[in-house]
Amino acid sequence: MNPPAANQPGDAGASAQWRAHWPLVLASAVGFSYFSVMLSGMGLFMEPLGREFHWSRTLLSSGASIATITTAVLSPFFGILIDRYGSRRLALVGTMLTMAAISAFAFVSGSPLQWMVLWFVFGAMSVSIKSTVWTAAVLGIFTGTRGFALGLTLAGTAISQTLVPPLGNFLITHYGWRTAYVSLGIGWGVPTLILCTLFFYDAHDRARAAVARGEAPQTATVLPGLTVPQAWRDWALWRVGISNFVVMVLTIGLAIHLFPILTAAGVSRGTAAWLTSLGGIAGIAGKLITGALLDRFRPNWIGGVTLGATALTFLLLINGVRSPPLIVCAMLVNGYAAGTKTQITGYLTASYGGMRNFGVIYGTMAALMAAASGMGPLVAGAVYDRFGGYGPFLVGGAIGCALCGLLIISLPRYPRWEADIDETLAETPAVPAV
Repeated sequence: MNPPAANQPGDAGASAQWRAHWPLVLASAVGFSYFSVMLSGMGLFMEPLGREFHWSRTLLSSGASIATITTAVLSPFFGILIDRYGSRRLALVGTMLTMAAISAFAFVSGSPLQWMVLWFVFGAMSVSIKSTVWTAAVLGIFTGTRGFALGLTLAGTAISQTLVPPLGNFLITHYGWRTAYVSLGIGWGVPTLILCTLFFYDAHDRARAAVARGEAPQTATVLPGLTVPQAWRDWALWRVGISNFVVMVLTIGLAIHLFPILTAAGVSRGTAAWLTSLGGIAGIAGKLITGALLDRFRPNWIGGVTLGATALTFLLLINGVRSPPLIVCAMLVNGYAAGTKTQITGYLTASYGGMRNFGVIYGTMAALMAAASGMGPLVAGAVYDRFGGYGPFLVGGAIGCALCGLLIISLPRYPRWEADIDETLAETPAVPAV
């Protein structure tokens, strides 16, 4: 039975897309959650590793920075592979390699060099299952409800942030940290691999299926969009990248230093921890609500207002505000906006650049996000050391986020790339013929 056309206009077309392709969103969400497993559980392993090997927190924390830098460097090159071969082939191989990379941490012997090499290998392997591969597949299939589909996909990271801490703590407490690494690596990786094998098919796979059935000529899959040279010259994409980088530097810096900012404002440690969790819940809501809004209104307006609203968080925290309602408001706004940055960037990148070279274009955006994630905590820490407080950083964050929001709001209307999609390709099934 052939599924409905993928880009049929109107609500009927949107419903048809979900009936035909909801398993793709499920597989993508679980896949993206697997990418976040190691970072979500990193803090759980610090105490047992530090106690056994007498390592400093600086050394233990260096792993995440090494992995982040590695993915930042490799992301654009991996994007080229996505554009050429599609997401499915790379995700399947990447999931298996990531399982091996995570499980290898069970063999840590106490050598700092070995620790850093393991994190480098993990970063190199896991770049194949980071947001680019899942985002490219979902945005290449969904049209009418791509914002909501993307929101559900990227909400996968909330799955690991919610489940890994209690699960990982249980494994470490009862079976030891070595077994915990293997259990998380394989126990999360195998279901991911199964779901991807069954359901993870993108536009390239649909094109190959059409060729196999004789419904389309044997030609390379060409999706609508900008060439790479055109993308480099496109001012709209530059504005998306610049605003994304600046907001990520500011908000990641705030996220890492949020706990001491709250305690300095007179919030108890227990309450500060609860407020941080509250922001995580708001982040899930942010992904879903923003996704629905992106499908109904101009994406640059929704994206600009959402990112610009982050300025309110910085404003409310300036001068150590001690009003509980205002602090709760700040956490909700920050959590809501924090859950949308990757989503908005992916949506706008597809809107202004199209899907022809989405992998390499969004891979470059992802590299900027990774670099900003590494710089943000350092910038906030340097400001604190220089001025003896976070005040200047909070002021700069409020101004920077507001300006970046305006930069996104002022973007022009984007091309209607869907008009260029071949109707035959649009009507082919998501699963290739066996």
